[in-house]
Amino acid sequence: MSQNTNDSSKHKNMWLILIATCLFTFMSTLDGSIVNIAMPTMSKSLSIGMNEAEWIVSVYMITICCLLIFWGRISDTVGKVKIFKIGTLIFILGSLFCGISSTLEMLLISRIIQATGASMTMATNYGIITENFPPDMRGRSLGVLGSFVSLGSIAGPGIGGIIIQRYTWHYIFLINIPIGIFAFILGYFVFPKSKKRDIPLKLDYLGFILFDICIISLFMGIFIGQVIGFNKLSIIMLFLMALCSFIGFIFQEKRSNNPLIDLTIFNNKSFSVGLTCAVLIFSSNLFMNTLLPFYLQDTLKLSSLLSGFILMCVPIAMVVVAPISGALSDKMGAEGLTFTGLLIVSISQLLFIFIGLKTTMAYLIFLTLLAGIGVALFQSPNNSIIMSSVEHNHLGIVGSINSLARNIGMVTGLSLSTTILYSSMTQKAGYKVTNYIEGRDDLFLYGMHIAFLLSFLLCFIAFIVTAIRLFRKKLISK
Repeated sequence: MSQNTNDSSKHKNMWLILIATCLFTFMSTLDGSIVNIAMPTMSKSLSIGMNEAEWIVSVYMITICCLLIFWGRISDTVGKVKIFKIGTLIFILGSLFCGISSTLEMLLISRIIQATGASMTMATNYGIITENFPPDMRGRSLGVLGSFVSLGSIAGPGIGGIIIQRYTWHYIFLINIPIGIFAFILGYFVFPKSKKRDIPLKLDYLGFILFDICIISLFMGIFIGQVIGFNKLSIIMLFLMALCSFIGFIFQEKRSNNPLIDLTIFNNKSFSVGLTCAVLIFSSNLFMNTLLPFYLQDTLKLSSLLSGFILMCVPIAMVVVAPISGALSDKMGAEGLTFTGLLIVSISQLLFIFIGLKTTMAYLIFLTLLAGIGVALFQSPNNSIIMSSVEHNHLGIVGSINSLARNIGMVTGLSLSTTILYSSMTQKAGYKVTNYIEGRDDLFLYGMHIAFLLSFLLCFIAFIVTAIRLFRKKLISK
């Protein structure tokens, strides 16, 4: 009887650990995209241009990309739960500062604080679940966590639109505080003590510096280049710095005794293909999150509430389809589902190219639902492929890299979507454009169509890569 009671208590605690981890993971990923729908409102409130408002999104994701591997590496020594708990507190504090910010400068500093906490939780969430679930339940639990990650990344504009309709933009950050406190208290009681390894903390500081120089210089070059042009010497130098620091990082990791990233895991083709497809699809997701809010509110003149409702169709579809996708992947295999999901996502992005002034709400709802179904069919099986393709002793590294790939994909998508949008608008207008011009819907629609064409190409590349993987697997099985 006592043994059964202990097993039942342990089983209950596992799911409470999963709830606490998923809840905070959802919030931290949500804050990477929730600002998109609020950018028009924030631009007016803070008296800044649309290109400046984008830094509110960009600085959050860039900070996360810079710190993810760093915290993942530290957590292997001091304990994943400890880093996760500290990260939740820093994130809540950053959310408070964001919510009371009255200037762009204060808001950007607050977003960096918020992103620091988010990076600590993102670097450790996969490891915490892996350590606390038995092997026969690990795939299911990681699938649930992956669904919350995807939902948080995509649901931002929809949830943000509903909040903006009734309250000021400050509440998209302040809402994190009560939810975060609840998640922290729950985690305090259910999380086990950190499993600290009895080894000295050794970090590849040079590798960390080179990696961050690469991330920062690359995206600084992209964002500043949108404003002053990409043919300027300063922008070219930033891109060269990114390339040189990336090459230096690879050489440093290969010769370091304590590398930030064990590069040998990339020799596994299933892992590398899954990771590449994840970057491409999360990049494509940000095209929708960045472009559609302006199209819905400024071009079609829809309210924030209606815009949010349309954008919420993506996460709604994922909530319904993701569990089904996970269950099917256990029975049918993951590769076929990723292939089907990518085909559906590619079709949705192709259809987005043709939306315009006369597009109906019903058709837009159909397109967003189609995109959500495709992403859900792809994401859960792809996470399973990534996490199952390496040895057990690499699970912590893979969890951090999986989070890094997602965030790099989001930053890349944001950068590419706005770069293509403004460049296309500038080319058609014949003068520099860095904002939505009232009365010139034709300029925005032209730039948006070009941007969605690139989004389609990203999805199609992922589809072709997955098709080749599926075809080779079938040949081997014969």
